[in-house]
Amino acid sequence: MILLKSLREIEIMRRANLIVAEILAELRERVAPGITTLELDALSEELTYRKKARPAFKGYVVAGRVYPYTLCTSVNEEIVHGMPSNRTLKSGDIIGLDFGVVYDGFYGDSAVTVGVGTVSEEAERLMRVTEESLYRGIEEIHDGKRLGELSSAIQKVVEAAGFSVVREFVGHGIGKNLHEEPPVPNYGEAHLGPRLREGMVLAIEPMVTGGGPEVELRDDGWTAVTRDRSWAAHFEHSVAVTKQGPYILSKL
Repeated sequence: MILLKSLREIEIMRRANLIVAEILAELRERVAPGITTLELDALSEELTYRKKARPAFKGYVVAGRVYPYTLCTSVNEEIVHGMPSNRTLKSGDIIGLDFGVVYDGFYGDSAVTVGVGTVSEEAERLMRVTEESLYRGIEEIHDGKRLGELSSAIQKVVEAAGFSVVREFVGHGIGKNLHEEPPVPNYGEAHLGPRLREGMVLAIEPMVTGGGPEVELRDDGWTAVTRDRSWAAHFEHSVAVTKQGPYILSKL
């Protein structure tokens, strides 16, 4: 069942997502050669509690597995759900930072991919195209449109650039729960899917690879990597459907 949010609830979600955006902005500034992903996780948790919120991901359970960190840190060929560790970032890496909070009973969720030091032109292009596909999808968020129009728009941007859309993982509705209906694929046919309605809030998150779309799961049960070990990028915004069009809740 797709849950519609009131204007008041959307404004609470805006506050939750602003906390996410502010913390992600600070994390981006801290990404540099020599820092570990565990240090980034510790910073994200400290900032979350300082802002009177709580981590959305820490303690999250999927198929009996409990995620133990505040932040997801996905480096290079890691697509999503990368687990923080003592791994030290080096110049030329790219890292996906996926982060969420709970504030006043509602979830905020967003993600960015950041270059570490000086990265290759191809890595820059991968990140740029992935972010462009996110915003192209957001442009399709209007009351009465089919969800497939958003999905199809993302896919077209990605594939026109010669990259691949990951299909095993998709975006989702969001609200009082981190994952709600409907699923939001980053591929599909424009005429398919539920109609968007005022009050829906969607976490839209294209996951894009420089090679093929196939995915493997690491032994930790969480970290998804590309099967061909090509690099991947991930961007995400939480967006409300309003009468005026898309309202990006997680944008500063």
